Amino acid sequence: MLKRMLATTALLAICAIPLAAQGHAAAASNDMTITGQVIDMNCYTTMGASGAGHKSCGLACAKAGVALAILGSDGNIYMPVSSKPGDPQNSRLEPFGAPNGERHAYDRDQDDRRRHLMQRSLGVGAALALASCGPAPSELTLLFLGRSPTARVSSVTWAPDPDRSRLVAFDGDLHIVRSIVDPRLATPMAVALLAPGRLLVTERTGEAVVFDVEGSGTPVREWESPFPASLYATTGDHIVAARSPYFVQFVAEQGSDPLLWRLDTLGHPTHGIGTIHVPDVPYLAQLVNAGAVALDPNDDNAIYFAPLVRDEILKLDATGATLWRTPRGLFRQETDPKFVPPPPGRPRDLKVAHAIVNIALALAPPPDGRLYVLGAQDSGATRLRLDVLDPRTGRIVTTRMLGTAQTAVAVDRHGTVRILNPDSLLAQAPPGGREAFAPPFGLPTLAGDTARLADYSGKVTLVNFWASWCDPCREEFPHMAALYRDFARSDFAIAAISDDVDDGKMRAFVGEFRPPFPILVGGGRMKGTYHYRGLPYSVLLDRHGRIVERIFGFGGAAEFRRLRDTIAKEIRAP
Repeated sequence: MLKRMLATTALLAICAIPLAAQGHAAAASNDMTITGQVIDMNCYTTMGASGAGHKSCGLACAKAGVALAILGSDGNIYMPVSSKPGDPQNSRLEPFGAPNGERHAYDRDQDDRRRHLMQRSLGVGAALALASCGPAPSELTLLFLGRSPTARVSSVTWAPDPDRSRLVAFDGDLHIVRSIVDPRLATPMAVALLAPGRLLVTERTGEAVVFDVEGSGTPVREWESPFPASLYATTGDHIVAARSPYFVQFVAEQGSDPLLWRLDTLGHPTHGIGTIHVPDVPYLAQLVNAGAVALDPNDDNAIYFAPLVRDEILKLDATGATLWRTPRGLFRQETDPKFVPPPPGRPRDLKVAHAIVNIALALAPPPDGRLYVLGAQDSGATRLRLDVLDPRTGRIVTTRMLGTAQTAVAVDRHGTVRILNPDSLLAQAPPGGREAFAPPFGLPTLAGDTARLADYSGKVTLVNFWASWCDPCREEFPHMAALYRDFARSDFAIAAISDDVDDGKMRAFVGEFRPPFPILVGGGRMKGTYHYRGLPYSVLLDRHGRIVERIFGFGGAAEFRRLRDTIAKEIRAP
């Protein structure tokens, strides 16, 4: 019976239409009947797409030899799994998955399990061929990626990718169509549409950078944070800054300090909005008043604010007055964060007792227009939840437990939610290839020569910016020396550029560490040329002088182990 069912599946998979199939359960002797529809695993798991309306994707996957599965009427997914890869005669049906309307976002373990099942049934080649499947049945707008809000600009959605120090743009099928890298993008955490074609980027440390994303992809202006670290929301030419939930600092504040700042388009604070709540421990005021913020493009008088550590979602007017307040009822009694007494013998080991509640806000584009709140399912935010609110009343329309620490949430124009795997979305190859390192340098060395970027052509090169006053640079130099010695001089080079103004301090630093690689003298002009945020800052170049990756700060031995592997891979590349 299983053999007959598999033959039927193969016949109907091309059309991707509902079917009824019979087969033996893998671990039982009794017959079972499965009624459902054929799905292709790529578009179903990443976009929730299935059914006769998704026929083109089923056709493409069937033509590519990709394993299809059955979405049963019981809500489970059943895949033929063979003990002999590629031989359906030795297959059984193995259930996995959950109902489309209720399933949780799958995490990395679940993703690996699906990949393992597909490799066992048709081999690695078929699993990799999933990328050939067709588009989603309706255009999607990405609302959150990881834990960050996104911004729609014309026909694409821009999202920050802090781990890769870049911005990425997705089309309506959630394919990456463009990416932007720039030294000013150290750790971008949030984006917002400022004006047509202009994207306001929130850096983790609170700086704001405005990019021209419809033109050259270059920054047009930037400003410092009005708070110790800020998160920005915009609509048109209105800009609001909140205390960032991504980088909280312990700074005491006064009860008269504003909850939010209104900024002009140059980033200058014009007036405060609302007042903060001062906890019993004033040094925790930043934590208590940090939160997610969003502006309503259809209502200049509306500001949505969700505190990081309080169970409430607020709609405020332009003065900071509360229009509505929505709690979820997570706590029997709301309490402020507080310091936990340190353990005996470790007086400096201070911890703060608090629960993370709200993480990010987004308003879906019309005709949906609802307020989406990404929050924590547990106090440590190891699992996330999604609440959808009516922005007029604050009523919670629906809640979905996501069950993962990272997510990607997209909606179509009707408000249908898709929960996606952020790693899979970001793993797509960016279009256009690698960019060249610019501007090319020509700098004196301590040996009295001149080193030019062109001199490093044909070698994998680490361009490192440092200074004698930079403590992380001091920690990094021994690791760079070891890295330099690990590879042949014909394959790998380091261009270590000092940005010291004081020549004597630079030479004393070099005398102390005696690096085996040459030192180039930047004379304090490098930050103005390459626009990095801080030191150390490194750029790894391939043999053709193109950027492989940017490295902000010093990440310790683990970072250098990963970097060593990347360099070895680049050396082997043709």
